[in-house]
Amino acid sequence: MKVLRAGLLTTVQDIGRWGFQHLGVPVAGPMDVFSHRLANALIGNDPKAATLEITLAGPELEFLEDRCFVVAGAAFDLYLDDSFINSNRIINVLSGQCLRFGRRRRGARAYLSVEGGIDVPVFLGSRATHTASRMGGFEGRALRDGDVVSFAVLDETRSRGFSKIFDRRNIVPSGGADVRVLRSPNGKMFKTRTIERLFSGRYIVSTESDRMAFRLQGESLSMLVYGEMLSMPTSQGAIQVPRDGTPIVLMADRQTIGGYPVIGNVIDADLPTLGQLVPGDWVRFEECDNETALRAAILKERMLLSQEMDKKC
Repeated sequence: MKVLRAGLLTTVQDIGRWGFQHLGVPVAGPMDVFSHRLANALIGNDPKAATLEITLAGPELEFLEDRCFVVAGAAFDLYLDDSFINSNRIINVLSGQCLRFGRRRRGARAYLSVEGGIDVPVFLGSRATHTASRMGGFEGRALRDGDVVSFAVLDETRSRGFSKIFDRRNIVPSGGADVRVLRSPNGKMFKTRTIERLFSGRYIVSTESDRMAFRLQGESLSMLVYGEMLSMPTSQGAIQVPRDGTPIVLMADRQTIGGYPVIGNVIDADLPTLGQLVPGDWVRFEECDNETALRAAILKERMLLSQEMDKKC
């Protein structure tokens, strides 16, 4: 397909570049892995197939061959030529037709999955884009006007997901979200009242946020028992507290190690919700235990598996 208008930040993403963090290679991948996998499941792709991640302002794309596609995640007004179409549903498109992303109504990031997946070179086992290092994806960068993106060759024996709408109103946030957090082993570095402040306050996603990290505005968490720690491996959802006390939540393009103390970590099941927030949205942190986090992860996985196994020829 040809990119007529690239939008604000449209990148190729798959589930990420895992297995190389010990060499300093970032994972990258989707900010909302649930929506990414859902788009692939509905179209009948492998969960690892590459999609387009579309951020805040969407693109206009001309299809250069017949293909089917699904858009999942953030709610945009979608148009195929001049006709309104639904997200979370298989759409058949003919060569020459144009897909346009209009007004964004809810959430921050949508995922466009085409039959077979987006075809860009595999680098270190992944097609994911990490723009800061110009690694992977489409020439290591976000799409630009005039780019032509290739599709993978279709396997004629593959199955396709049911053409039905998947209700995501209870998943994609609007204006803010409550997310659950596990306490970090570094919690001993913080005074009790500092940890209580994290779970009682409400923070705002700063305009300085990006795919690497969300910087939050709100009550300071700077009351440390003792100074900074040695650098340690990072994880998506880790809530770091630098010297100025402003919480930073690490996201998909995070660095592989960091030296700021970590007060807690957003649970895996709530990371997709966090990834759908936009600057100006609020976030509240709710403490949970390991059992709750595990049950939430299993529930999310069952939702996806129900789509991945729900096929028709």
